[in-house]
Amino acid sequence: MQQSALIPHLFRTEYRKVIAVLCKRFGFDQIEIAEDIASDTFMSAAQTWPLQGIPESPVAWLYTVAKNKARNYLQRKTTFANKVIPETSNRNDTATLPDYEIDLSPQNINDSQLQMMFAICHPTIPPEAQIGLSLRILCGFGIEEIADAFLTNKETINKRLFRAKEKLREEKISIELPPAEALEGRLASVLTTIYLLFSEGYYSISNNKVFRKELCIEAMRLCYMLVENKYTNKPAVNALLSLMCFHASRFEARIGKNGEYVLYDEQDTTLWDTDLISKGAYYLNLSASGEQLSKYHLEAAIAYWNTQKDDTREKWENILQLYNRLLQIEYSPMAALNRTFALSKANGKQEAIIEAEKLQLTNNHFYFTLLGELYTGIDTHKARHHYEQALALAKTATDKQTIQRKIDGIGKPMC
Repeated sequence: MQQSALIPHLFRTEYRKVIAVLCKRFGFDQIEIAEDIASDTFMSAAQTWPLQGIPESPVAWLYTVAKNKARNYLQRKTTFANKVIPETSNRNDTATLPDYEIDLSPQNINDSQLQMMFAICHPTIPPEAQIGLSLRILCGFGIEEIADAFLTNKETINKRLFRAKEKLREEKISIELPPAEALEGRLASVLTTIYLLFSEGYYSISNNKVFRKELCIEAMRLCYMLVENKYTNKPAVNALLSLMCFHASRFEARIGKNGEYVLYDEQDTTLWDTDLISKGAYYLNLSASGEQLSKYHLEAAIAYWNTQKDDTREKWENILQLYNRLLQIEYSPMAALNRTFALSKANGKQEAIIEAEKLQLTNNHFYFTLLGELYTGIDTHKARHHYEQALALAKTATDKQTIQRKIDGIGKPMC
């Protein structure tokens, strides 16, 4: 790998490990110090490597520098405290010396990241801030990247992260796995954050990208960490990982040659990743070990059927029934829209049109896109009218391009 690309690559993969260990070592009271030390470590690499060459083991070099910087900070802090705080008369001269050791072993890195995940996803932290902190601390994203993901500016993200860090300090949230009796409840918040992170990447409202693959990959990595830990390897975790594997299997087919979004019915199924489909099925089977049915189980099962290439009535009937159960567990407008599409495939467009028009999601371009699809082949004028309404509501260039393609496919109405 070229030197110019190596440091950014290592920043993405190693910054999150260093910051997690340092945060755990220092506590949230000194999270900015941990961030400064981690950032300074990579600054040292950027200044040193062009002059002295890339070290034989770049990761080990970074860890050594990070440890030294952390030790120096702890030593300065101890020296300062000893000078400004007078010694008390009952102080024991044989007291144990301060512990300056920084453990960057693989096991401690994994433990620190997992514990940090639960701390960041504390219920008192707003969901957007949970995602932002996860991207920054657990995924190694820069402020500009996070701002891009949320379609906002750096100042907004910095303020959001600052308030979240203050909340972590005020609530005295510890960096550790919650006790067994509280684990399930806290795990739900962690899964929600991972799910939202994946969703943010899977459908991006950025004008430059249809979806942000790197966000999806990071969400899958965080979920895999949960699966690998015996305390957090729960059925719902496996179901969420299964869901993401199934969706990720169709990544390459979702994007056309010119960067345009490719609808499900138009995807080249030869581009689907069969290995990821197999992994999705594996984790879906593991998720069946519990007694509680979560929304992740149902969405994973729907995603499974969407990886089956044959367009059969059985496939869509199964998807329809799964959506029916999903809406009973947790209603959402998008799930209702997707159910209506499945209904059209299973029972025909006429029945689906009746159900779709009941939703009245008139501020949602997906709603009018669906109606345009349902009326195509039945009423050209209505199909075109709905697509035009969808075009007016669409916010991204990619969505507008996709809808315009549909309009062009219908043709002009007869005079």
